[in-house]
Amino acid sequence: MVVTGGTCVTPSGTVEVDLGVRDGRVVALGSLAGDAHASRFDARGLLILPGIIDSQVHLREPGLEHKETISSGTAAALLGGVTTVLDMPNTIPPTTTPEALADKVARVSGRSWTDIAFFVGATPGNASTLGALERLPGCAGVKLFMGSSTGSLLVHEEAALAEAMSHGTRRMAVHAEDEARLRARRHLAETSAGDVRAHPVWRDEQTARLATDRCLRLARRFGRRVHILHVTTAEELDALAEHRDLATIEVTPQHLTLAAPDCYERLGTLAQMNPPIRDARHREALWSAIRSGLVDVVGSDHAPHSLEEKRRPYPQSPSGMPGVQTLLPLMLTHVHEGRLSLSRLVDLTAAGPARVYGMARKGRIAAGMDADLTLVDPKRRVRLTNAMMRTACGWSPFDGFETVGFPVAAFLRGRLAMCDGELVGEPSGHLVMFEENLPATSLVM
Repeated sequence: MVVTGGTCVTPSGTVEVDLGVRDGRVVALGSLAGDAHASRFDARGLLILPGIIDSQVHLREPGLEHKETISSGTAAALLGGVTTVLDMPNTIPPTTTPEALADKVARVSGRSWTDIAFFVGATPGNASTLGALERLPGCAGVKLFMGSSTGSLLVHEEAALAEAMSHGTRRMAVHAEDEARLRARRHLAETSAGDVRAHPVWRDEQTARLATDRCLRLARRFGRRVHILHVTTAEELDALAEHRDLATIEVTPQHLTLAAPDCYERLGTLAQMNPPIRDARHREALWSAIRSGLVDVVGSDHAPHSLEEKRRPYPQSPSGMPGVQTLLPLMLTHVHEGRLSLSRLVDLTAAGPARVYGMARKGRIAAGMDADLTLVDPKRRVRLTNAMMRTACGWSPFDGFETVGFPVAAFLRGRLAMCDGELVGEPSGHLVMFEENLPATSLVM
């Protein structure tokens, strides 16, 4: 196959070039008009990005299928231009054993619209098994919850944290909120008379900073690489900047787009997530870190709940919002408005997550890489609506938000999988391969 006439965003620059694909891999970049035997896809007027990777999604399966499933969540991802997702372990049962991971892996075939891998969760009792778990097929690594959020996974005692950090070698994904402070301040939410504006007061900046500082101290002690998820505060960024040899950073589109108190006044509990949406000072600090290169990844933290659940009075309402389908349109709108460059967007949503987690053949358009491609019309204006959302929960906090730049097609390992807002063919997602689990001769450098 040849994708013709588009503008490719490659590691060496943005260039109008034909792109040749064979056996699911990129094999050529150049003028390929002479190959009469190849099928062709006309990409004139479109940007060709490496397939977008969302490295933090909660697909809720097994156990919480009324919120999301592997099928519905990956369909939403693909419609949003995302070709690879990494799923989190706080399901029922949680993904903390070889058997639970194998169960999730078995659910992929014929059901996942994107390539996929699964995190395993750290617990106070499974630390000694984490090194073996993180090397099993389909495993993206270990996820550590330092503070309680959705589900039962939690490791917060010092000895248990140290034990978890000391087993395994792959980069560990960390939800950094301080559990002791959350428990001490819980009354601020419970006495708020149902006012969700108390959420960032309860789970305040110090809650995040204490946990991030603790994580960095333990990471330094054990030489363990960590990836701090959904960073929200200026103070955390200052600390993380001093530990770049060990720590990488994720931020979310919602923390880059929304700000308190306005989001809570407009959206109520639909804006409730952990860590919370904070005020504009912290949002601007996140953008400054994007511009400086400090941030490594933008991930959606796609965490769906039903509208019925979200409409419970605060704080009985669950934290989390869907986002895998809106990640790319939101970030393309920020590109249009001049907040970041197209190449920086690609680094944050494709090359960055592939680099952080060591994904094999993902994240770049280059010979030998998987032909995962996201094609974008940079001029298309789309008003997001709940009706557009393919996720099982059926809503978005960005209902009514006008975006500029929109994914119009996606290829998964060389096969057209989404075109003009429609899924094409049948689900064909595979397990993501990771460089640490491949023979050295098969790596693409």
